[in-house]
Amino acid sequence: KQQAAIIAVLPQVEGLTIAEPIEAEGITIFKANQGDTFAGAAVKVAENGFGGIFHVMVGFDATGAITGFEVLDHQETPGLGSKMQEWFQNVRTVIGLNPAQSNLTVSKDGGDVDAITAATISSRAFLAAVNKAYNAYAEANNAPQAQGVSSATPIEAAETLAADSLAITADDTTCAADTAVATDANFVAEPNVEPAN
Repeated sequence: KQQAAIIAVLPQVEGLTIAEPIEAEGITIFKANQGDTFAGAAVKVAENGFGGIFHVMVGFDATGAITGFEVLDHQETPGLGSKMQEWFQNVRTVIGLNPAQSNLTVSKDGGDVDAITAATISSRAFLAAVNKAYNAYAEANNAPQAQGVSSATPIEAAETLAADSLAITADDTTCAADTAVATDANFVAEPNVEPAN
C-alpha cells in the first residue's frame, strides 16, 4: 500500500526514480528525480486525529505545491472525519496549493481551508499532517516553511500535540469539546473551578 501511495502522490512525470527513503523522528521522505533533476517528494507522516493516530502520504512537486495525498489509515468517525480523503481532494481541495504560500489551516482558525462539516478536529489534524509533511519536505530542500504552523519545528509540534492528547484522554471527565479546544495551538489552559455552593 505504501509503494502505491508514493506513486499516486508524486508528480506524474515520465522517467521518475525514487531515492532511498530518509527517515527521521517518525517522518519518511521519498525524494523523486527525473533524470538528474529533482522532481518532488512523497512524505509520510503520522498525526493524532479525533479517533487516534492516522498516517498520510503527501506529494509535493519541485516548487513545493501539493501534487496529491493518500490517507493510509485512520480511526476517524465514520461519515465525519473519515471523509478526509474525499473532502480535501474533491470538495475543498488542497491539491495544487503550496503550504509556504497558503495558510493551510481551517477557516475557523483564520486559515484558507473549510473544515469537514461537523469534523473540525479531524480537519485540523489532517491539515496539521499536511503542514508537517511540507515542513519536512522544505527542511530537506531548503525551502520556506509552511504558513499554517507555529514557530515550533514539526517534531516539537507533534510532541506537544501528542502530550496534550495523552493528558486529555487520561481524564475520564473530558468531552469532545475539551479535545477540540486542546488541539488549538492558541489554547491556554485554565484551572477547573468548582461552582460555589
